[in-house]
Amino acid sequence: MKRVATAAGILAVTTAWTLGPAEAWNCPVQIKGAGDAIRRAEAMKLSPEARALVEEAKKLVAQARAHHGDAKAKIDHANAMWKARSAQAQAEAAQAISTP
Repeated sequence: MKRVATAAGILAVTTAWTLGPAEAWNCPVQIKGAGDAIRRAEAMKLSPEARALVEEAKKLVAQARAHHGDAKAKIDHANAMWKARSAQAQAEAAQAISTP
């Protein structure tokens, strides 16, 4: 029984260790999520403040795409991901302040 538990533990750790890096740099997924949030916000009737948030989100998505496309190191992917997440947050904030 100890062998099975040890083997299962080793398998779990190995799986987590090998999948972690692959999931860490999912720039296209983050960028797509930001784009979807922007499209949802644009479909709403936006206040001037919300419109400004959406415009800033669009700029951040463009920067995220550039970082991802020109990536030479992990930091470039990290920058792409945080800019995409920031863009998504701004688009969602625009939706929140535009909700009646």
